[in-house]
Amino acid sequence: MSEENNNTFESETKKTANEFKESWNQTTNNRDNKKILAGVLGIFFGHIGIHKFILGYNKEGFIQILLTIITCGIAGIVGFIEGIIYLTKSDEDFYNTYQIEKRSWF
Repeated sequence: MSEENNNTFESETKKTANEFKESWNQTTNNRDNKKILAGVLGIFFGHIGIHKFILGYNKEGFIQILLTIITCGIAGIVGFIEGIIYLTKSDEDFYNTYQIEKRSWF
């Protein structure tokens, strides 16, 4: 009976080790990382449109830079507001709205 318990324990240990070995470096949710990064950069560096570049909206990023220059920094509030919006959305809403539907402003 002791040998049977050892065999069961050994097989369960090997199974757990294999599961760990297969999944230790796989990320399960890249959406969350992009959401937080875009949100924080939007709050702190939104005036230069860096959060737009992170999400792949290059044209909108350049527009944000241009608007900030033209308005002497006042248009930077747009990036600040967008950063807050990004962080307050759920992960699924953020992913669907800004990465699937490609909604570029607010």
